[in-house]
Amino acid sequence: MKLVIPGGSGHVGGVVARAFARDGHEVVVLSRAPEAAPWRTAAWDGRTLGGWAREFEDADAVLNLAGASVDCRYTPANRARILDSRLASTRVVGEAIAQCAQPPRVWLQASTATIYAHTLGAPNDENGALGGSEADAPDTWRFSIEVATRWERALAEAATPRTRKVALRSAMTMSSTPGGVFATLSRLARLGLGGPVAGGRQFVSWLHQDDFLAALNFLIAHEEIAGAVNLASPNPLPYAEFMRALRRAWGMPLGLPATAWMLEIAAFVLRTESELVLKSRRVVPGRLLQAGFVFKHAEWASAATDLVARSRASGE
Repeated sequence: MKLVIPGGSGHVGGVVARAFARDGHEVVVLSRAPEAAPWRTAAWDGRTLGGWAREFEDADAVLNLAGASVDCRYTPANRARILDSRLASTRVVGEAIAQCAQPPRVWLQASTATIYAHTLGAPNDENGALGGSEADAPDTWRFSIEVATRWERALAEAATPRTRKVALRSAMTMSSTPGGVFATLSRLARLGLGGPVAGGRQFVSWLHQDDFLAALNFLIAHEEIAGAVNLASPNPLPYAEFMRALRRAWGMPLGLPATAWMLEIAAFVLRTESELVLKSRRVVPGRLLQAGFVFKHAEWASAATDLVARSRASGE
């Protein structure tokens, strides 16, 4: 099949492009700065129609991953860049699909599991409580929820009646490929810094790269599935347990704990936000499980062991 990936030059886009190209599919990556790759690339600016829109004609699927990184301080300028990059790219992808004579069969649109409310209680499936109403939530948390909500609204408002739309509420995708969140967490674990943070009770939702790729194929094939879909392992776990399993996979017995204020200082120094660690994301894939999707890596301990083995095999 033909898969077009707007914003596919990032870490997750690379994982997807490599896997689909390896399986013999035609892959086209749209990028603001196209580089030579084992698949075809085309230039776009993420906001205006251009020659790149012709790639959508007769495509089987579009996977829009475009959006500025959230690994930064949420200054006014960065907030504007994060929100605008997501809304503009989603709207122009919709415009490109709408003008196709033979539009893509399915539009898979990146979203985020951060859309759900912070919880230490029952997990959130697709019918779970969305965030935004917590009066005591930090401003940065409310901003992330606003971004996610408006992002999905832009998808819903796109006039593409002949193309099925799926909002991918993705948890952190764990990949052995360098440059992703697994590499960052592994670095902490290997340095003995992967202990509980702020007590470590906050839940971590995660997804192995194999299951992320399998879920994309599943959603492309299952034409009855539309709307929001959670992409996450069925077994989220508290941060303390999550990092303990990762340390064991790397053979590191020590994990120094940290308080919330220590994390805030570290986040400031590293120019990122503490929300990425402190917010409890307990998200489960209700719709995937109901549709019969089977996870290859459902438990974090075995998933972490697999990813560490792959990282070591590749010399990372």
